[in-house]
Amino acid sequence: MPKSIAVFGAGPGLGQAVARRYAREGYAVTLVGRRPEPLNRLAKDLTTAGATAHIVTADLSDTAATPRLAEQIRATAGNLDAFYYAPTPGTGFVAAADLTPQHAESFMPLIFHTLLALVQEFLPHMLEQGDGAILTAQGGSTVHGLANMSGPSPAQAAQRNYLQALHAEVAEKGVYVGMLYIGAAIKNSGFHTELEAAKAAGAPVWQMPTVDPEHLADLLWTMHATKRQAEAVYP
Repeated sequence: MPKSIAVFGAGPGLGQAVARRYAREGYAVTLVGRRPEPLNRLAKDLTTAGATAHIVTADLSDTAATPRLAEQIRATAGNLDAFYYAPTPGTGFVAAADLTPQHAESFMPLIFHTLLALVQEFLPHMLEQGDGAILTAQGGSTVHGLANMSGPSPAQAAQRNYLQALHAEVAEKGVYVGMLYIGAAIKNSGFHTELEAAKAAGAPVWQMPTVDPEHLADLLWTMHATKRQAEAVYP
């Protein structure tokens, strides 16, 4: 029976690249996102290439629905051997001086609370079998606070702190926790599309490198396969 991974946030860009990378490694892939059309297209591509793929539609900002989501996944794919959690909240960036408690709290369910709930659902099986992986990818502002890029970043920093602690607790029990932080615009992502449109319109934009999502997916797979480091920053 193949190993299984769920990709929470299987949108254009890195989510799809991670799904394809793990499918090439023989994993059965469950794709989770809000919109069924792109999930169906990706699942068809994966199955055409010989992989096993399932889709589950879900709003990951609805933390209370996580137990039902976990049951849907188990019903189609069984207990997970790994999951990748990186749904995108959109931009929502503001200056730190303008960040309100309400705006900061609005990011917590999607970025932090649902991740906690998914760990509660799937970590026990990983610990029982002595093997598993919990993987994430976030923007570089998670690691270093940047001017005018507050908003989702504090929630992402809370996620990072939690995952660092989780890594310290479970690494010696066979479960790998991998965190990738990206200071570049990922080709095909919504952010990259917006950035290119703004450039074309002559608007001022952040200056940053671009990166192919396949390269990042390879990096994340190598981190998982070697388990030598829990965190990596690109570039």
